[in-house]
Amino acid sequence: MTEPTQSTTGKPRIVVGVDGSPGSKNAVRWAARMATMTGARLDVVAAWQYSALLGFNLLPEFEFPGSDIERSLEETVDEVLGAERPADLRVKALRGSAAETLIAAGKGALMIVVGSRGHGGFTGLLLGSVSALVAEHADCPVLVVHGEGPPPAIA
Repeated sequence: MTEPTQSTTGKPRIVVGVDGSPGSKNAVRWAARMATMTGARLDVVAAWQYSALLGFNLLPEFEFPGSDIERSLEETVDEVLGAERPADLRVKALRGSAAETLIAAGKGALMIVVGSRGHGGFTGLLLGSVSALVAEHADCPVLVVHGEGPPPAIA
């Protein structure tokens, strides 16, 4: 998903990475606030991959998980934003590693927003955190949301 900063509607884009963790839910709050302040469209993105442990002979039995992930993303957005959900918000489940997917989705975006802690666990310690990789390699500003505090109110 590579797009210019401005979408076809003429609006800039803000991309937010979501993995269902409390940190990513707070990132959605911050991204929505930033989108409101800047007049940007909000793209909510989740990355998915087949596990390397799965045998390829099992893959035909699995359906594409993107629709399930998009449904979960829709539920997360409804939970976090409720009635304040922007009308032009887009939800996308994209195949690939989380960091690479967010970096690609953020090409030309106004900003990428990520939580500081997700569902990484020990693997995250070995490979580096998604937020650190995105902040280091994205071609746009990256907001890494720490803690659970809500964004400030718009005056």
